[in-house]
Formats: sequence, structure tokens, C-alpha cells
Amino acid sequence: MKCYVVESDQGIDAIQLRDRPEPEPGPGEVKIRMRAASLNYRDLGVASGGYLRNDTRPVIPLSDGAGEIVSVGSGVTCWQPGDRVSPIFVQDWLDGAPSDSILKSCLGGGVDGVLAEFIVVPATAVVAIPAELDFAAAATIPCAAVTAWHALFVSGNLQPGQTVLLLGTGGVSIFALQLAKMAGARTIITSSSDQKLELARKLGADLGVNYRNHPDWHQQVRTLTEGRGVDHVVEVGGPGTLERSLKSTAVGGSIHLIGVLDSPAAKVSPMLSVFNLLTVRGIYVGSRAMHQQTLNAIATNQIQPVIDRTFSFDQALDAYRYFASQQHVGKVVIEF
Repeated sequence: MKCYVVESDQGIDAIQLRDRPEPEPGPGEVKIRMRAASLNYRDLGVASGGYLRNDTRPVIPLSDGAGEIVSVGSGVTCWQPGDRVSPIFVQDWLDGAPSDSILKSCLGGGVDGVLAEFIVVPATAVVAIPAELDFAAAATIPCAAVTAWHALFVSGNLQPGQTVLLLGTGGVSIFALQLAKMAGARTIITSSSDQKLELARKLGADLGVNYRNHPDWHQQVRTLTEGRGVDHVVEVGGPGTLERSLKSTAVGGSIHLIGVLDSPAAKVSPMLSVFNLLTVRGIYVGSRAMHQQTLNAIATNQIQPVIDRTFSFDQALDAYRYFASQQHVGKVVIEF
């Protein structure tokens, strides 16, 4: 079979297309013919090195994919050939709280991922794709959508009428926008592009802030909320944006810390979180149970993932480069 392999920490150009023996399922495993995969910011970090618990080399990249089962190992009765499935992001995190060892089982970093024609994974580590989603749409869910669900509903207990601040228009933020609107929340989204803000409004965003025009964008957020601030921030920027997120949040609000897209070495004072009784919590994707909850919500509410652009398997590195350019809104998908 053909697969892509991260062999060093030299970034996108060091990812190689390789031939490997086609894997076969052992006891308790399933073999999946991959049909689609999608990119996340983490995948750039894995290729460049230094991403915690994702330093296995060589490793097949990408965590998010969808396909169909072609064979099952002995003892597997819950799946059969032809079933449409997605592997979960953290292969060993089925439910409850994770541990350090569980978090080392992340596809496309700790263990081999989905950018291969065939993969073999534990039968417990896949979920069925709802009939409402094709392979490309299903391939966008495992990281970005589950992360947004975890932040807003598992950690945040989002309620109708609350206000959610979303940073940027990448995969997590756009899924969080769709899920927040599903729950009856008010949404404010930021971007450096008026065009992207207009696209976000068409997807349901109530208000937008261009942070290039308003570098101190937290002041605009305060103005838009009549000085109160927001109840939730889906914080994908990290240290570079965290101070403004803190200043954007209402007393007693929550900041769901997800990414490090901006200035990872920046320092932020914790005092605003103390004085305003804020909850700042790290969010790292989620369990199989959360993945299933996310799929249930998406299917029931007829949410369609936003796919910006699709590439072929042979164009996988072009997909990486386009993703790295940050021109996209939503998800970038590779179809096999």
C-alpha cells in the first residue's frame, strides 16, 4: 500500500510517500480502507517536531479520517466488512478521564495515523459514520468537531442565551460556531479578513471583529456585549491571544484553552482570572464517548461540516501547504 510518513522534524517537505506492506487485522482489530482524511493545526506541529507525546518517528501522519471496513480480526462481532467508520483520535480513550499513557495513543503522532490507503486499529477505537455524512464530511469530525464539543458542552455546560467568543475561522472555531448556534447561544467571531467574517456570518455568527483593524480586539468584544464580556471563549490562539481573551470574558466565565497558534512563548498574568473568577481549562480533543455524542448532535441537527477545499491523495503535500497558508475557512480534506 501507499502511505505518507513523517521521518524527521523538518516540516512538510520532509514528509515522504512510501510503499509499505498492507496491514492485516489481528484479534480484536479491524482493517479500514481509508476514503478521506482532514488536516488539523496539530499536523503541522507533528511534522515540525516538539509536539508533546507526538514524537514517534517514523510515523504515518493525520488523525482524522473515514473509510470502510474491509476485514475484521478474530473475536470481532460488532463490525463487519462494508461498515462505514471513523477511527477515534485517542485510540485508548474510550470514556471517563484520560491518563498520560492513554494520551500517548493519538493517531498521527503517538501512533501511526490515517494518511495511508489501509489502516488497522482496535475494534473499540472506531465509530460508525451517520448516513447523513459522506466520507469527506465524516473525516472532519475526530479532532476539530470533538474538541469543540468537549469545550462547549462537556467542560463548558453551554446554555441557551450565553455568548461564545470564537477566535479565527479554522476547523475548531467553525465547528464551535455551528454547535453553539445549535444550542441557542450568541456568537462573536474574530478574523483578520472581512471576507472570512462575512462567510462566518452566513454560517450563523451573530457578530464579527476584524482584529487587524482592531488590534485591541477585546475592547470591541466588550463593546459588543455592552461591557459585560462573553461567557465562553474557544481559545485556539494560546499565549499570544490569551490576555485579550481574559479581558473579553465576563465575571465567572470560562476560557477553553485549545491551541497555540499565536506566540507560544508569550507570558500572561493570571490575575484577571483571579479577580474575575474565571475558569481556564485545557481541552485536548476527547474520548470515544464524546466523539459519538458529537456525531449524534451533528446528525440530529443536520449540521454539515464546512469543507474549504479538497485535494487528492497524490496532492497530500499540497494540502498541507494550503492549510499552512491559513487561507481556509473550516476544514481542508484529502480524498483517496
